[in-house]
Amino acid sequence: MRPMSSRVTLAVAAVAAMMPMAWAADPAAVADGAVVPNAITGWRPLFDGRTLGDWQPTPFGGGEAPTVVDGAIRIPSGADLNGVTWGGEPPRDSYELTLEARRVDGNDFFCGLTFPVGDECCSFILGGWGGSITGLSSIDGRDAGDNETTDTMTFEKGRWYAVVVRVTPRRIECAVDGEMVVDQDIENRRISVRNEVAASKPLGIATYATVGEARNIRWRPLPKP
Repeated sequence: MRPMSSRVTLAVAAVAAMMPMAWAADPAAVADGAVVPNAITGWRPLFDGRTLGDWQPTPFGGGEAPTVVDGAIRIPSGADLNGVTWGGEPPRDSYELTLEARRVDGNDFFCGLTFPVGDECCSFILGGWGGSITGLSSIDGRDAGDNETTDTMTFEKGRWYAVVVRVTPRRIECAVDGEMVVDQDIENRRISVRNEVAASKPLGIATYATVGEARNIRWRPLPKP
């Protein structure tokens, strides 16, 4: 496996100067407690903290059905994969998607966030391959464990992590707790998901042999380039 790339820490001031949208997470998406009502123009909630709503169990097989526990979607550990898939109309391009996720139990990925990229889909993996790998699955057929987005992070059980995915026609950018971990040019690149998680398309959250939770899930459109 190739050497892991170093992550770039983004100060809020620097990001504000460099990007039209700051990586600092919406305060409503990082509050440790009940879901905060949508207070930022343009944000569209995908989860109300009370019911699954349009989130449906992903038919991976081998795991108990996800439920809502204390304002979060809890995805029980499956034989391998388990998760939920959004049944409503998803965003397609030029958008930002945020959520909070945490590993409750287990040692593999607690958030495999599959999201649309135009007519294709991709997955942002948090804590895969034994618990620490982050990255996109897949770029030109290479998954998050073996492409230029591959990186490592230490994820603590029980701790909430603020996740941001930004999709534009030319790039996929991802941040965790305000720190950029993926900045991928997608022009002339083949974007896809691994066959095993195809049932998560077009928008879904999956775990692998791990109990995970997600809350404060929302998205907003970005200005067209």
